[in-house]
Amino acid sequence: MSKTKLVYIWSLRNAAADKAGQHIEYRGERRYMKSPLEYLVEALNETKLGDAYSLDAVIFDDDEESARDREKLGEYGFTCRPNGQWFYPPDLQVQGKRVNHLLRAVPSTYRRLPLDARERRAGKSRFEARLLDTLQSIGAELVVLDGLLVILDELVRPGAPFHRRIVNIHPGITRLESPYERRGAYATLDALYGAKGLKVVNWETMETRPVPAVDRTGASFHYVDNGIDSGEVIADVLNTRISPQDTILELRWNNFNNSLFPALQQGLEQLAGI
Repeated sequence: MSKTKLVYIWSLRNAAADKAGQHIEYRGERRYMKSPLEYLVEALNETKLGDAYSLDAVIFDDDEESARDREKLGEYGFTCRPNGQWFYPPDLQVQGKRVNHLLRAVPSTYRRLPLDARERRAGKSRFEARLLDTLQSIGAELVVLDGLLVILDELVRPGAPFHRRIVNIHPGITRLESPYERRGAYATLDALYGAKGLKVVNWETMETRPVPAVDRTGASFHYVDNGIDSGEVIADVLNTRISPQDTILELRWNNFNNSLFPALQQGLEQLAGI
């Protein structure tokens, strides 16, 4: 049976915020912050997922010419350096290939422009066109997004080449009907506030209002559409307990290991019919 060609897309600056590849303080201990990419690599090497998929490229959209991106990447940088900090072990291999050899940059350079700039929309369109060219040159059949800080539009519209061929792993339940629903870039922080009985109503001012406390969260693996974490859910896992005393990184570690990694595995298994 031929394997489905898988391409992984992420924003390195988001992984840097999560301290991926580092040991973090965790309730008086130190625990390793494994990224979803590193987990996926291990699953492809060690489980039946490797019989169904081959990882053919890892794309990141970070922009080396952006001072903001350089600042956010900090000690990581844009390439793996000898004795430098990186997002996973430098010698990590997937199915006999060095993961570092699979890295490709498709920078979202339009983000240098102000949000209200007239040229920004055209710049985003050019970014998606470059991304499409790259995916087609690789022969990508399924694309997994992890922490991509760009909302795709042209690639995922009905009739587009990658409509229902791009999926996202999100650190929150995305079903609107769920009392545990947490969409958007602040999903983990939203869940942490929720465990304290608070709802942030303005992320710029951090204004809150009281709500009934919710002490669980999870993760969803879903198709990508034009909205924010609004695509059809393929698999979700609600298996993360929240302590109001958690730090954001403690909750992130807990949710990755208890909900997000299982949702990623189950979602890919379901798509492969295994």
